[in-house]
Amino acid sequence: MRRGAIVCALALAAGGATFDAREQPAVTAAGRSTRPLEHAPQIVDYRIGVRLDHATRRLEGQERLTWRNTSSDAVHDLWFHLYLNAFKNENSTFFRESGGSLRGALQGPNNWGWTNVTSLRIADGADLTSQMRFEHPDDDNTDDQTVMRVPLPAPVPPGGSVTLDIAFTAQLPRVFARTGYFGDFYLVGQWFPKIAVYEPAGRRGRRTGGWNCHQFHANSEFYADFGRFVVEMTVPARFVVGATGRRTAERKNSDGTVTYTYEQEDVHDFAWTADPRFVVVRDVFSAAREVTPAEQERMATLLDRPVGEIALSDVDVTLLMQPSHMPQAARHMRAVKTALKEFGLWYGRYPYQTLTVVDPPEGGEAAGGMEYPTFITGATTSWFNYRPLDQILIPEQTVVHEFGHQFWYGMVANNEFEEAWLDEGINSYSTSRVIDRNYGADRSLGTLFGLRVAWLDVPRALNIRTPRPGRIRQPSWTYMNDENYGFYSYMKPELVLDTLERILGEQTMSRVMRTYHERWRFGHPSSDDFYAVAIEVSGQDLTSFFKQTIEGNDIVDFEVEDLNSVELERKDTAGTNGQKPAAGVQPPKDAPVEYESSVTINRHGGLTIPVDVAVKFEGQAPERMTWDGRDGWKKFTFRRPQKIEWAKVDPDKKLLFDVSWLNNALRVNADRRVATKWTARWLFWLQNVLMLAGV
Repeated sequence: MRRGAIVCALALAAGGATFDAREQPAVTAAGRSTRPLEHAPQIVDYRIGVRLDHATRRLEGQERLTWRNTSSDAVHDLWFHLYLNAFKNENSTFFRESGGSLRGALQGPNNWGWTNVTSLRIADGADLTSQMRFEHPDDDNTDDQTVMRVPLPAPVPPGGSVTLDIAFTAQLPRVFARTGYFGDFYLVGQWFPKIAVYEPAGRRGRRTGGWNCHQFHANSEFYADFGRFVVEMTVPARFVVGATGRRTAERKNSDGTVTYTYEQEDVHDFAWTADPRFVVVRDVFSAAREVTPAEQERMATLLDRPVGEIALSDVDVTLLMQPSHMPQAARHMRAVKTALKEFGLWYGRYPYQTLTVVDPPEGGEAAGGMEYPTFITGATTSWFNYRPLDQILIPEQTVVHEFGHQFWYGMVANNEFEEAWLDEGINSYSTSRVIDRNYGADRSLGTLFGLRVAWLDVPRALNIRTPRPGRIRQPSWTYMNDENYGFYSYMKPELVLDTLERILGEQTMSRVMRTYHERWRFGHPSSDDFYAVAIEVSGQDLTSFFKQTIEGNDIVDFEVEDLNSVELERKDTAGTNGQKPAAGVQPPKDAPVEYESSVTINRHGGLTIPVDVAVKFEGQAPERMTWDGRDGWKKFTFRRPQKIEWAKVDPDKKLLFDVSWLNNALRVNADRRVATKWTARWLFWLQNVLMLAGV
C-alpha cells in the first residue's frame, strides 16, 4: 500500500527488560536453507477465463482451480475469499468498520460490488453449489459474505489434490479500496474466488493444522499460497490491457472484443487493468547496464556473498501512463529501475521477467499505490508536472514502495491480516534506504521553495509522547482506527528497523535482511522467524529489543534535564608540602582550579535501552560513556579543571524511536539559534504538507 497517500492524509521481556548486546550462540530459524529458492511450491493452479461487460461494469468468469494438499492432514473442506462482497451492502464487516470511507475515498450510494458464485463442482464429479456456506471467523457478523466454506464429499488426502470448476459473476464497484472502475478505467483486483491458505501444524506457531481465512476488513490486506495463473481476459477492442505476468496470446473476436492471455508462475495473486487512454511506455532493465562490477563487488563484500549471487536479471518494464501524466514518465521509469537495482542487490534478484506499473487517472486515486505480483499501481497527479511541485518525490516514493512489495508480500509472503508490519513495515524501511541512497536522505520527500524535506521527519513527527493504543504485532482489524493501523504497520516499524540498523551497523543489518529474505523467499514467515534470523546473524540477544518494540507499546524519550559546574575550594599546592594553609591564609590566584560538574539524564516512558552520552568540557574533546537506561534517571558527576559546556544523550541519533530529539542536548549557555532553526523548519514543513493534502 502506498506511502504517498499517508503523507497527504497527514495535513521482548515484559516489565522493563533491557536490550542485551552480549553475544549468543547462533540458532537456525525453522531449519530453512540460507539460500533462496528459485521457484515457489506449486500449491494452487488457476485457469480463469473472464469477460468484461463495460456497459454494466460486470465480469463473467469461469475458473478451474487445482489445490494441492501439502500437509500431513486429511482436509475435509475448502475455504475461499470472496473479497468483492465487502462492498455488497452496509452490513458487511468491511463497511461496518470503515463506514464506507477508506484512506480519504468514499464508497458512493448505489455503488455496490459483489461476487456471486453461480456454480461450484468437482471437475468431472459432484456438484457442490448447494453446499456453499458463508462463514465469519473473525466476528459475530452473520451478514458478512467475504468468506465461503465448502465441505467435500471425500477428504483430500496428504499429498493429494482436488480440481474444481467454478462459475462466477462479479460486479465491480466505482473504484474503491484497491479495485473497481472510474469512467473507462478499470483496476481489477481481488476479483475471483480465491482459495485460502491451509496451514499445517507448526507453520507460524500453529498447534494444529487448519485453514487461515479471515474476512475482508477495512484495515487488512491479503494472504494466499503460491502457484500458477493462466488468465484469459476478454474486453472491448479499444481497451489497452495490462496484467500480472507476461502476455502469451492475443485473439481478436468477431464481436468487437479482444481476448488477452497472461501467464505467471510462482505468484499468489493476479490483478489486471484496462483503459483505452493508456499510453504504453516500454523499456528494459538491463542488469549489465544498470549495475557495475564495482557495485557488485561492494555489495558482495557487504553481504558476505559470492559475487555470482549478487547478479541480477533483465526485466521488461511496462508503464501504462495517463496522457496528462506523460511529463512524469521518465521519473516513473527511473524509480522503477532504481528499485529493481537496489532491492535486487540488497535482497536477491527479482525473479520474474516482467513488471507493469499502472498510472490511475485523477478521480480514480483509490486504485493508486497498490501492489500485486509483477503488477503495481502508482499515485500521482498532473500537479506534479509543474514547478515547484515537480520536485516533490511522492510519485517516486510510491513506485519504489509498491515495487518493494514484490519482495515483502510478493516473495516473502507473510500473513498481512495478522502481522502487517512484516510487509508494510519492512517495506517502508527498505523504501527509505532506496530513496535516501538515490535521491538524497535530506530531500527524500522532495524540495520545495528551497526547503529540503526528509521522509524520516514524517514517522518521527507521529511518534508522540503519549503511546497510541496498539502495538506493531497485532491483527490488522483490531487497531482502533485507520491512523493507528498506519502508524503501527508502516511508521513505527520503520523507526524500529532504522534504529536496529544504527545499533548493529550497516553491514550486520544488511546481512540480517538478506538472510531473512533468502531463507523465507516463497515462504510464509512470522515475526518469530524474523527475530530468529536477526539473532542468528547478528550474534546478539535481541529478544528484549523485539519484545519491547514489536510486541510491546512502551515509548522512550531521553532528556538532558540539567548540567552545571561548581568551583571547588582552591588549594595552594606550592610550598606547603600538601599541608592545609593556615587559617585566614588565601591560596594564590594562580592556584589550580577544579570544578565539580554534573549531568542529569531522564528517561521518560517504559522502554529501556542502553544509550550513549557525550559530555564536552571547555577546551577539551567530548567524552563518551554509556548508560544502561534501566532506571528513570542517571546523574553523572565529574571533577575537572574545566567547566562543562554541553551534554548530549544519544549524540549519534541512533534511537530513531526516541520521541523527541529537541530535549537530547543542553548547553550551559543556551544557543537559541538551534531552536529557531528547528521551529522555522517545522512550520514550513507543516504548511507544505497541508498544501499537499489538498492536491
